[in-house]
Amino acid sequence: MLRLAAASLAGTAIEFYDFFVYGTAAALVLGPLFFPTFSPVAGTLAAFGTFGVGFVARPLGSILFGHFGDRRGRRPVLVASLLLTGASTVAVGCVPSYGSIGVAAPVLLLVLRFLQGLGLGGEWGGAVLLTAEHAPAGRRGLWSSFPQIGPAVGFLLANGVMLALSATLTDAQFAQWGWRVPFWVAGVLALGGLWLRSSLAESPRFLEIDDHALVPFAEVVREHWRLVLLTAGALSVGYAVFYAVTTWSLAYGTERLGVGRTVMLACIMAAVVVKGSLTPLVALLSDRYGRRPLCLLGCTAAALWMFPMVALLATGAPLLMFLGFLGALLAFVTMFAVLGAYLPELYEPRVRCTGAAVGYNLGGVLGGALTPIVATALAEHSGRVPWGVGAYLTGVALFSLGCFALLPETRPVGAVAAEPVTG
Repeated sequence: MLRLAAASLAGTAIEFYDFFVYGTAAALVLGPLFFPTFSPVAGTLAAFGTFGVGFVARPLGSILFGHFGDRRGRRPVLVASLLLTGASTVAVGCVPSYGSIGVAAPVLLLVLRFLQGLGLGGEWGGAVLLTAEHAPAGRRGLWSSFPQIGPAVGFLLANGVMLALSATLTDAQFAQWGWRVPFWVAGVLALGGLWLRSSLAESPRFLEIDDHALVPFAEVVREHWRLVLLTAGALSVGYAVFYAVTTWSLAYGTERLGVGRTVMLACIMAAVVVKGSLTPLVALLSDRYGRRPLCLLGCTAAALWMFPMVALLATGAPLLMFLGFLGALLAFVTMFAVLGAYLPELYEPRVRCTGAAVGYNLGGVLGGALTPIVATALAEHSGRVPWGVGAYLTGVALFSLGCFALLPETRPVGAVAAEPVTG
């Protein structure tokens, strides 16, 4: 289990590195380079628009890769999704700017971002299911949390490379070629991920299935549509909080508050380190106390913390900003640390790869795709403290709290797994 969990964590970290490095670039440089005819705010909104396309593509990737995951196995999905995401990320680093090829530049950016999202949409379901379906029932939460650490590691890798470049290059060098380096690094990481995943065994639970769904997505829509919508609504707050902290606040701090990008990246990264470190502990608690209670607790904490977070951000003081980000990400991890076990347990095995991944990634459309755009627009019409952003995030948290309240508990009783809820 340790070897399998480590391989899943590494692969997920690489895929999320690819996805996050685009978000950081969108916040820092893509607006002026690819939308130079726009005003600074409009350019940032346009860059966040291409960022959001990746989230729109993720549910489509879940349907595409989930079909093969439920029909052919979890393991092939991991290889195919990693190849697609890695190749499209490297290609982003090679796209000429608007000044070189005109309107073709943002169009290419849009297409490649879509392919990134398509690959990542298949990654989560395959990695989490392969781990969850190998894990013993009484420790499924713990072992399934390892792929959930991957996003934190990927974010730290992406922003660590950006931070190093930002600290060592001039602004002109960073805008000219420095921002492309993290995208090229993705190629090396993808090769390492493929090597790690080449020897993984197929999920034993998948091998036991003798009645594979003919068209898994059709079956999910027909028999589990309510469950998909509830999970998507429930998870939207996690995406909204995470990308408000890691993407929107980065742009807001550098553009509106005048805080250096190195300081902003350092504050965000420090909060993410704490969040990632606590993921296994929170997941272990879910094995003892249940998945749903922790999700409800995290959602309530998010609703209570969004106004303090934006107030602390508006100070521009590094320590206070860090505390604001940390509180938000602690609420986030209380929910998302348990999802590696919770979502697979909600769906029956024959459509689990499709159902769990579609619900997970639809939540990304609701929370992740819209939040940087909406928050940027709201902050533009606010004073120094963007209370409108706090109100928006609080509203998303309350909506998700209602969805979590309608979902059932799935934690296995004793050492025997409970029957999965089928919606």
